[in-house]
Amino acid sequence: MKPSVFFELVEIKAKTASVFPFLMGTLYAWYHWHQLHWLELVVFFVAMLLFNMAVDANDNYQDYRRATRTTALQFREQTNIIGREHLNPSLIGWLIVGMMTVSGALGLWMVSRTGWPLLVMGLFSFAVGYCYAGGPRPISTTPVGEFFSGFTMGFVIWLIAVYVNVFDVAAFDWALVGRVFVASGLAQGAIAALLLANNIADEAEDKQLKRRTIVYYLGRQRSLRFFAALYTVGFLALIVAAVVGWLPRLSLLTLVTVPLVWRNVRGFAAKPVKRLTFKLAIQNLFVTTLAQVVFMALGVALHV
Repeated sequence: MKPSVFFELVEIKAKTASVFPFLMGTLYAWYHWHQLHWLELVVFFVAMLLFNMAVDANDNYQDYRRATRTTALQFREQTNIIGREHLNPSLIGWLIVGMMTVSGALGLWMVSRTGWPLLVMGLFSFAVGYCYAGGPRPISTTPVGEFFSGFTMGFVIWLIAVYVNVFDVAAFDWALVGRVFVASGLAQGAIAALLLANNIADEAEDKQLKRRTIVYYLGRQRSLRFFAALYTVGFLALIVAAVVGWLPRLSLLTLVTVPLVWRNVRGFAAKPVKRLTFKLAIQNLFVTTLAQVVFMALGVALHV
């Protein structure tokens, strides 16, 4: 398998959705407790990346397996990476199992070092990862896909990155969870908005594949309003977290991305076509999360 094909199979371009929350969680831990456990942090990063790649590869694999009806054959043979590149489905299945196994083993090692909260968060993430594309009713085909993608990748990854650094000096309680939940609000919103944009653009295809995403229930226009609302709530969460001191005050400079984000929101809403404007949602995710990482890092460095 060519590297370019592998990277498309595991959707490497979408890894912004996990890498940046990881970095923000790490910065959050240093900002509040001034310590990092480098070994656990590196192992978590590898486990997280392997698992994320496995989930996205499994999404492509399950789509390929399910697309057997006549109306979906074009998707199976011309759109899906496995059919289009004539990949061996059996080998892809074993590749997914291998990545998940290694990720799980690394996770169990970290649990032995840090404690049971990581086991709970890890099991939750694995359950969401499998159910996202697997099982009789995958999460990606339901109206709660946006919630689980934003919550798991934007919040849980951030929370784990905090926990593995401070498990020995901070209580893992609801106060900590709540603070991290608000601080990660923009990441959650931007990640959920990315999936929502994908579902809006794939509305016709999803009907062929019997997927009943939130777009099926809300309709296109209300889904587009929801798309804009996700960013609004995310930016409001950022403001609250910075004002009360849960994030460095310099994190507020992330608001400089607002004009670009809203321009992209309007551009996507005007013509929600996958090949033309979906890249605007990808750009929004990249710009907002990168900006928050940069300004959080500056705030941590300058103690502002």
